[in-house]
Amino acid sequence: MALPDWSTIRALKSAPLQQLFDADPGRVAALSADVAGIHFDWSKTHLTAEAVQAFTALAESMGLAAKRDALFAGQAINVTEGRAVEHTAERGEGSPESVARARGYHARMRALIDAIEAEALGPVRHVLHIGIGGSALGPDLLIDALGRDADRYDVAVVSNVDGAALDEALDRFDPQTTLIAVASKTFTTTETLLNADSALGWLEGNGVADAYGRVIALTAAPEKAIEWGVDETRVLPFAESVGGRYSLWSSIGFPAALALGWEAFEEMLEGAAEMDRHFRLTPLAQNAPALAAFADLYYTQARGCETRATFAYDERLRLLPSYLQQLEMESNGKRVTAEGEPVDWPTAPITWGGVGTDAQHAVFQLLHQGTRLLPVEFVGVIEPGDGQADAHHNQLLLNMFAQGAALMAGKAHDDLARAYPGDRPSSTLLLDTLDPRTLGALLAFYEQRTFVNAVLLGINPFDQFGVELGKEMAKAAAGGASDFDPSTTDLIARAFR
Repeated sequence: MALPDWSTIRALKSAPLQQLFDADPGRVAALSADVAGIHFDWSKTHLTAEAVQAFTALAESMGLAAKRDALFAGQAINVTEGRAVEHTAERGEGSPESVARARGYHARMRALIDAIEAEALGPVRHVLHIGIGGSALGPDLLIDALGRDADRYDVAVVSNVDGAALDEALDRFDPQTTLIAVASKTFTTTETLLNADSALGWLEGNGVADAYGRVIALTAAPEKAIEWGVDETRVLPFAESVGGRYSLWSSIGFPAALALGWEAFEEMLEGAAEMDRHFRLTPLAQNAPALAAFADLYYTQARGCETRATFAYDERLRLLPSYLQQLEMESNGKRVTAEGEPVDWPTAPITWGGVGTDAQHAVFQLLHQGTRLLPVEFVGVIEPGDGQADAHHNQLLLNMFAQGAALMAGKAHDDLARAYPGDRPSSTLLLDTLDPRTLGALLAFYEQRTFVNAVLLGINPFDQFGVELGKEMAKAAAGGASDFDPSTTDLIARAFR
């Protein structure tokens, strides 16, 4: 397998951003794209035609086109685990066999949703979704972004094994009208099963005669769910080839489909499929996920940036930074190539962020005047999602646009404490509206961007062995193991004496 040659990228020279604009009246058009109701603008990054050409050559040398084809064909591109990566098949873009299987699973999910709506499982007003990682972050984001005005069901997503998180949800629910969805790909996830056991105990302790009859299992291991006690008719499977952090398109999206309605869930899938088609068919110089990855890699490889921040200028997207943290850092936070050899170049930056004007009054001081160069991504929505006067949304968007302009322009001042160096990069994603279609497209964009980054870095984005060691040691501690370092031994003794 080829290794990335960063020499050309690191040799790229870029003029300050303002000079790039002055020299090229067509810069905005050349570094923008419009896909599925989303406008992408990378013109305030240091990408140039020369840089895009260099990254396109790197993509060719790393076999991006062939790997992209292999992704959509359902080939075993997750080389460390020897399996295919088929989340795109869940939205209709994959091998015919995998797409047919996904549609069959979706039909099963819709039939169960129809049964719940008809109260075949008894009256349901509340839904407790229990999962962790990708089994919780995706559904939570969808429901929070799109379900604020929905009145179909009251849904709570619980991921933290801290009992306070479960208490907070259960305290507002009526056990006689609560449905529990347990989401675990393997159906062996310790934190999820402990929360599920406690939720079952809550149902039984409050007089629900058939507690297991109020449980839906969302899993790629249906036999494990049945063994745990879920009735086979209440198990919603998905393919083993769908990774956890890519799984919201599968039955893991059940609580969102229930809360928002099946039509909304299908529109989300179609929006994602539209982005998939754009990624698969568009030349790299106009390809939104590719251009985003080029900008990412320019700053990590050529400018030594260690983080990238995403700020959502829309309260409905407040969970987006958390969702992206897992997607990007669990996928590309690797120190070996896809062939298992050590890397000697940076891989994933630290992904972080916040919400709109709140972040301006918390962290933007460092972005504008700190000593580190930190690429920033702004995400906004043109159509407001609130019932307030236009003044609220207008001020929100103008703040977003002004922050990008200020980061780039800077401001000279004789008093250095009041001077802004400027020439600080940002990109902007501007959605026409926040609806299922555009949100689906947005999340698919981030998935494919992560994939392009991985291919050009020469790593496998579809395993996550790094999350296992701490969990294994926690299990060992619970079993009475005592061969820890002196600090950990002392902490355990203090907590459990």
